[in-house]
Amino acid sequence: MAVDITIPSPGESISEVSLSGWLKDDGTYVEKDDLLAEIESDKATLELRAPAAGTLKISTKKGDGIKVGAVVASIDTTTAKPVEAVAPAGAPSGAKVSGVAKKVAAEKGVDTASIAGSGPSGRVMKDDVLAATSKSAAATETKPTPAAAPAKVVAAAAPSGTRGVRREKMTKLRQKIAERLVHAQHTAAMLTTFNECDMTEVMRLRAEHKESFEKQHGVGLGFMSFFVKAATSALRKYPRVNASIAGTGADMEIEFHDYADIAVAVGTDKGLVVPVLRNAETLSFAGIEGAIKDFAVRAKDGKLSVDEMTGGTFTISNGGVYGSLMSTPILNPPQSAILGMHAIKKRAVEDPKNPGQVALRPMMYLALSYDHRIIDGAEAVGFLVHIKDMIEKPERLLLA
Repeated sequence: MAVDITIPSPGESISEVSLSGWLKDDGTYVEKDDLLAEIESDKATLELRAPAAGTLKISTKKGDGIKVGAVVASIDTTTAKPVEAVAPAGAPSGAKVSGVAKKVAAEKGVDTASIAGSGPSGRVMKDDVLAATSKSAAATETKPTPAAAPAKVVAAAAPSGTRGVRREKMTKLRQKIAERLVHAQHTAAMLTTFNECDMTEVMRLRAEHKESFEKQHGVGLGFMSFFVKAATSALRKYPRVNASIAGTGADMEIEFHDYADIAVAVGTDKGLVVPVLRNAETLSFAGIEGAIKDFAVRAKDGKLSVDEMTGGTFTISNGGVYGSLMSTPILNPPQSAILGMHAIKKRAVEDPKNPGQVALRPMMYLALSYDHRIIDGAEAVGFLVHIKDMIEKPERLLLA
């Protein structure tokens, strides 16, 4: 009996996905729930697992655009599981290879048969493959190169270096990111205002309480929680920054939100994703840090759901983790504003405790990009000043 493998629906608004690659070969025997492939939509990456045990028959290939509900493969459940041959003495073990390890091995060109697995029952894991790759690279670097015979002098030497050109299809996620960024620039009257904040007090509090905070809550105390708390306070004071435009033309309206669903930009190998902290105004420092850590881990593994990345009334992007000193973040439609954090650098500024005196202080540039159609310049500047005041005197966050 043949069991069809169909594409599940990642979300209501998604009608097409693409296959990022098969992790099992056509004609191989698979067990029930084995990871077969990964499918990508414009919002998330999902796993495709075997619904039954049997022989896999693949009918699509990597990169194909596939409609939700379409059949991409089938499993012949009438075939028996092949009996594994006993390896002769001295031969590599027949230990199984995890799906992720097999994928990495294929990308790196590593033969898993020669790798000793560290997983259960000698199973070859991803780290085993990466370790083998590192050893191979090191051996290649240290291998002596035989001396070459002197070359004859020629009139014109061939250009050094390669001049290859290659193309690869954009993933659904990156296609969607591109569309949304261009849409934001074409439809919104986007402006950016800048300010800077002194991080001295936040850094002092963080250093003083970091160890006890982690012991009590099981998560580190980062800078993002301070900015999320500051943003929720500023959004209450300046509600238009938390609003969005609904409708077009004469039917255009401003939609206000009584809650702060803050999207936090997370960079991954496949593109930028923005999971949302629902009702961030109700979350504690520990709640914010725990949620952000969970988002970051699952975003890198492609485990975020569509619902977790849908919505949001305001976005915070921290380019400082990559070393950015200043930037103009682009709006995340239909939101009307986005806060950009940047790298902390010591700069010579007037010492607030000793007016007229110059001191080195840890400073961060802040940027607020906003839609001028509904947010006035005075509101944007006031919002950013409110953030600055909260960060420079973080005890106010407890009263906000």
